[in-house]
Amino acid sequence: MHIENFKIFSDLVDSQSFSRAAKLNGITQSAVSQQLRAMEKHFNVLIVDRSQKQFRLTREGERLYESTKEILHLYDQVACELQEMKKVISGTIHISTIYSIGLHELPPFVKRFLVEYPTVNIRIEYRRSNLVIEDVLHNAVDLGIVAYPTKTRQIEIIPFTEDQLVVICSPNHPLASKHEIDPSELAGHKFIGFDQDIPTRKATDQIFRDLKIDLEPVMEFDNVETLKRAVEIDAGMAFVPEATIRQEVEQGTLIKLRLKGRRISRPLAIVHRKGRVLTPAMKKFIQMMTEKEPS
Repeated sequence: MHIENFKIFSDLVDSQSFSRAAKLNGITQSAVSQQLRAMEKHFNVLIVDRSQKQFRLTREGERLYESTKEILHLYDQVACELQEMKKVISGTIHISTIYSIGLHELPPFVKRFLVEYPTVNIRIEYRRSNLVIEDVLHNAVDLGIVAYPTKTRQIEIIPFTEDQLVVICSPNHPLASKHEIDPSELAGHKFIGFDQDIPTRKATDQIFRDLKIDLEPVMEFDNVETLKRAVEIDAGMAFVPEATIRQEVEQGTLIKLRLKGRRISRPLAIVHRKGRVLTPAMKKFIQMMTEKEPS
């Protein structure tokens, strides 16, 4: 047995999907099936209960999975310790994050990190918030970066900053001449929101409830870039992270409005699976993200 065999088996059990395990390891589904059969032949046991419609391990398979996780953890730990002994900062950091953070909050950190550690490669995937967490849980990525992180038993949360939510509108909107508005002035205007399962949407819905304003979005989008385009054509107003609209405000295509007496913070955090062994490169990246804002 090679360490790759155990990695593929672990990914298969974690994802309960042959196609997902194949994608994570850059091989075909057929190759994953062959690896499973090879392990069963090697240990002379049945690992997966094929009489069940759903993916289910046999008792022997469960024991093998427990040992596999221990083997992989020890292997990763030793590899990281050897890198640290050689003072090596290299390798790849695979990050999954939402659009607003990946496009507007993350770039200055990544740029500074790569200047300091040019032998490190950073791969970034843009995903919906729930899929970022799924990627982390399935070990498809090293780190996730999300807004409004939710505490769970399997996820380690590392807060690194807060941004602010502001109201935006088109320059042609009736409230565009104001830089600050009373919350009550929002009533009666069309609003554009994120999809209902997105944490920032849940937060803005709560804001409306707190303000006792009954607003039902006329449009819903899954990312901030599309939402901004809808506001620019005066389809409605929206709550968005302030960092995402700096360029449009400077260019005059969007107007930023603050709410009198309210400062609406949006917490951002790095997340990784609990118990995951962090490489020296990952540790340095987290350290840079949490120390201070890049200049």
